[in-house]
Amino acid sequence: MLDRRLHLHLASWLGQWPAGPGLHVVRSSRRTRPAWDGRLRPAIAVRAGASTVLSVAPDQVAAVRELARQPADLLPTLPAAVGHPDWTMHDDVFRWCVAPAPLPDVGEWVPPTAAGLPSWLRLFDRAVLVVRDERGRYLAGVGVKRHDRYGHELAVGTVPAARGRGLARRLVAQAARRVLADGAVPTYLHGRRNIASARVAEAAGFPDRGWGSYGVYPS
Repeated sequence: MLDRRLHLHLASWLGQWPAGPGLHVVRSSRRTRPAWDGRLRPAIAVRAGASTVLSVAPDQVAAVRELARQPADLLPTLPAAVGHPDWTMHDDVFRWCVAPAPLPDVGEWVPPTAAGLPSWLRLFDRAVLVVRDERGRYLAGVGVKRHDRYGHELAVGTVPAARGRGLARRLVAQAARRVLADGAVPTYLHGRRNIASARVAEAAGFPDRGWGSYGVYPS
């Protein structure tokens, strides 16, 4: 059975969930408003089995539904159809977790304005989870994308010199426990060819259930 928090998150994030077999283009005013980082997400889709829900702005539904009549043409032309021809099409594995791996905590929650953090962690408006070395230098971190009250997506990054130590998986599991304690479900997206990120997700307790997500948004 689908976790209730995930159901509510997808219904809120996309504008409709669930849906029957096939591709369903649905309207959501959220596609016209800034997301967690202040930037637009003009098209977001989640695929589960034979069903895909593609969320776009209300005034773009008709045009995107027309494009969807030829599925092979949809993804290459979707950025232009939603008004951002220069933006990237992202195609990801969509994961979620209700039982994080019992890995020991490794990070500390700090403000995103703390000294020495990479620029991508500074996009967040709430505390981020980081690991530093004995000299206080940043090694790895997790930010939490609070899409709505029900679903919080985790993003993780590790500096090259600190990879292979298991820091990312421990941080993701630790952050997932925090999200669940806050009453939301933690999600995790990664590119289909990103084997390292897939391994982190699996080790942290985010199995690959065959779900996917694609969308148009800034890199």
